[in-house]
Amino acid sequence: MSLLVAAVIVHDRESDRVVLLQRGPGAKFAQGKWDLPVGKSEPGEPITKTAVRELREETGLVVDPADLRLAHVVHGALGAEAPSGYLTVVFVTHTWSGELVNAEPAKHSQVRWVAADAVPADSVEPTGSAIARYLTGGHEVLLTGWS
Repeated sequence: MSLLVAAVIVHDRESDRVVLLQRGPGAKFAQGKWDLPVGKSEPGEPITKTAVRELREETGLVVDPADLRLAHVVHGALGAEAPSGYLTVVFVTHTWSGELVNAEPAKHSQVRWVAADAVPADSVEPTGSAIARYLTGGHEVLLTGWS
């Protein structure tokens, strides 16, 4: 069974910036790399609730599930915690409340706003491509690791 994961692009359209987090030394994978707020779905949890929960747990930002829009889907053949593959549903929101904080400092070195056109090169793939495709109006199912 594949692992189900949600990620969120929080896009501040006024200043054209997005929320990214830098994975810390204690992260399970991609230590030091930049990523979207992302996390695993709990059993019986709708994927939109996963996105809202993980965003709040990692960044302190609160989003209504109704304010999420589908931006991108990633289907990976193999993941750090997913030997049978994973499916990541990437959402975007332009509406949130709360102040941005590093709510999980044991997992993340930092959480911050980054110019949407300046996503760090040392980002977890497909973070950069998901943001770029969203900004250009494109939607895609990205297959990674499949032969």
